[in-house]
Amino acid sequence: MRFRLALFVLTLARVAIAQTPDTPRPAPGAIVSGVVRDSIAHGPLVGAMVQLVAADTRNRFGRTAVSDSTGRFQLGDVPDGHYMLGFFHPMLDSLGVEPLVREVRIDRHRPVRADLAIPSPGRLRAAICGGKPEASSGALVVGIVRDARDHAPAAGATVRAEWLEYSFTHEGVVRNIPHLVATTGQNGWFALCNVPNAGMMRLMASRSADSTDRIEVEVPAEGFLRRELYVGPARTVVMGDTSASADTLAPVPRRLHTGDGHLRGTVINAGGQPLSGARVSIIDGPQTRTNESGEWTLHNAPVGTRMLEVRSVGYYPDRRPVDVVVGAPPVWTALSTMKAVLDTVRVVAAHRSRFEQSGFEERRHTAAGRFLTAMEIEKRLPIVTSDIFRTMLGVRLDPSAHDETSFQMRGGTGDWCTPAVYFDGLLMRGLAAEDIDVVVRPHEILGIEIYSDAAVPAQYQLWKNSCGAIVIWTKLGS
Repeated sequence: MRFRLALFVLTLARVAIAQTPDTPRPAPGAIVSGVVRDSIAHGPLVGAMVQLVAADTRNRFGRTAVSDSTGRFQLGDVPDGHYMLGFFHPMLDSLGVEPLVREVRIDRHRPVRADLAIPSPGRLRAAICGGKPEASSGALVVGIVRDARDHAPAAGATVRAEWLEYSFTHEGVVRNIPHLVATTGQNGWFALCNVPNAGMMRLMASRSADSTDRIEVEVPAEGFLRRELYVGPARTVVMGDTSASADTLAPVPRRLHTGDGHLRGTVINAGGQPLSGARVSIIDGPQTRTNESGEWTLHNAPVGTRMLEVRSVGYYPDRRPVDVVVGAPPVWTALSTMKAVLDTVRVVAAHRSRFEQSGFEERRHTAAGRFLTAMEIEKRLPIVTSDIFRTMLGVRLDPSAHDETSFQMRGGTGDWCTPAVYFDGLLMRGLAAEDIDVVVRPHEILGIEIYSDAAVPAQYQLWKNSCGAIVIWTKLGS
């Protein structure tokens, strides 16, 4: 289903621009020029097909131009008269709006400047969700779901969005995960109205046995997000692994999702130098390593929209959604060092991240977690930071995860799972033990907090992680 904006009640008739072969060339006339802008990306719209047709249907006159890299277009030799000007672009289909038009009048062959634009996020929200354009009742997420194999629109697909909310009750802080569900139309289009503004959320699309991964997206502050999703099949294979569900590392099967997809890219550091040996993987899927030029190619990947993870020891991991489809462009990834990421946050949050203001001592006496002070850490005689956790009850280091050592905690169901790790109050996603050893040494630690899933304080809870949390406070952040 498409929605029309109140400002635009006319559409261009595609057949109106066709000119008969024997139509004589009109006399030289005026020039109609302008710029096509993308009001969502706040930049020029490249490749828009701009069309000018006579408003009088008896007149077969028409002109067509394509906007250039700056969004500019020009239509020449336009005789005096009344015309309709508009444009077509795949973005309009993705947004679910009709081609937008405006009136143009040519008089005495004088040139006319007529700019065009994709509607603003506010107008799109008003047109699709109802209400006034300036109202900010919630964000809007729109897009098209396509079949990853042939890019055809996927009609009748289910799109689910979910996010984290906290409710403050007399019993304390309650964590909820609300969700919205939409079904695509015949053109694969969907819209999710009134999702939270400016925050992280997860999207997933499915149709029959085909699906995407649960991808992480960030809704901009302006409250509008457009995202195409590709659904595809994934074969599940069982591979040997050592991610045991007991304290001993006994081999148990591990499931990987594979397919016929291919993806390639390059990994560099912040200085633009290639990173060799970085691990690139589809979450719960195949993995590979970068070569000396930082290049990588991933084979046997499940087709569709998936989550890609790039890791290298000493660098902050990168997670992003990617489309594993034929013709997908290369993925460029620039990794920042752990030190650079931490230094950036310390500059922004220096005053509120000091150890003495962290609330560590208060939680140590009131919270249902485990706490280690600097003195207790010193008594353990650790050589590297990860040694602190090797003999801790309910915590283990699992060396089986992708040739790296991951932190594991005993979850509420008794299974081992991966906790969230924080440094000086900052969430550090996807850290391995080797990364932590690079970031901080044992003598630089002021205190450690360890929480099981049921005891995690509200400020360290994650909507996508119910395993627990490890919070490390360092001298570096004081």
